[in-house]
Amino acid sequence: MKYLVTGAAGFVGSHLCTSLLSEGNEVWGIDDLSSGKEENIEHLKGNPRFNFIEGCISDESQLIKLIYKVDIIYHLAAVVGVKHYVEDPTRVIDVNVCYTSSLLENAWKLGKKVVFTSTSEVYGKSESIPFAEEDDRVYGPASTNRWCYAISKSAGEYLCLGYAKQGLPVVILRYFNVYGPRADDSAYGGVATRFINQALARTPLTVHGDGAQTRCFTYIDDIVKATMEAGKRPEAEGRIFNLGRERETPILELAKMVLKVSGTEGEIVFQPYKEFYGSSYEDIRRRIPDLSAARQILGYNPSVTLEEGIRETLNWYRNRNNRSG
Repeated sequence: MKYLVTGAAGFVGSHLCTSLLSEGNEVWGIDDLSSGKEENIEHLKGNPRFNFIEGCISDESQLIKLIYKVDIIYHLAAVVGVKHYVEDPTRVIDVNVCYTSSLLENAWKLGKKVVFTSTSEVYGKSESIPFAEEDDRVYGPASTNRWCYAISKSAGEYLCLGYAKQGLPVVILRYFNVYGPRADDSAYGGVATRFINQALARTPLTVHGDGAQTRCFTYIDDIVKATMEAGKRPEAEGRIFNLGRERETPILELAKMVLKVSGTEGEIVFQPYKEFYGSSYEDIRRRIPDLSAARQILGYNPSVTLEEGIRETLNWYRNRNNRSG
């Protein structure tokens, strides 16, 4: 099979490319490297079945040529990270909605299947726990930039479903707090990665808010397996699937776990949301997925525990830091 992966040099994209190639597939990857890193795919460059293009999917002529070459498209390219969408909502809408619309239109014209990666953010601040795919979404006011990402991804889902009604084979995946090796370790990255790198640097672990807010953390290997299944199974087409784990973990508990696994006796400090994100932010207290549909249709069975995943991720960053040091 031949695949196109947008956002190929990103965290999830680079792992997905690796797994697709390991099954003997041919992969075209595109990334403008605005947030993805070339080092994430360095290990793939000697593979004759991997073709990397540094470019943006806004270049429609190039995009059409790539779509024409492949059987299935994994559309991961997006602006992600809470700090990004609080600071620059215009770019979030442009990339996550406009570029997605162009990709879907051309995929539909050429008859190519699309797997679209969405997010648990689309549920907004719903209190209907656990979140099921057909639940209502509840968003905050337009004046709070925090919601532009959720709305942009929700718009992407509607575009997918609209083209599905016109015959485009499409699957929508909602990821819940993915972490693992190669995740963004900047201030714009996820909390698990931030804690791990703070622990390795022996600096205080910074908990935003009171630390009682909970998330369900999902290791990258489990996410990639399910993402690949979504591309393989015809019965998944036209459907939306939550992909995550059901273990609910308070952020403060995660910080303590990282310190324990790292073997350090670091300090935990608390920082108000406003101090880090600015005034245009609103927190979500709980976010738990209903995984019934993914289990039934995709055979989804996440197997990596949070403790195991934190240990694997911590070891990867420790080894990387040692190499670069």
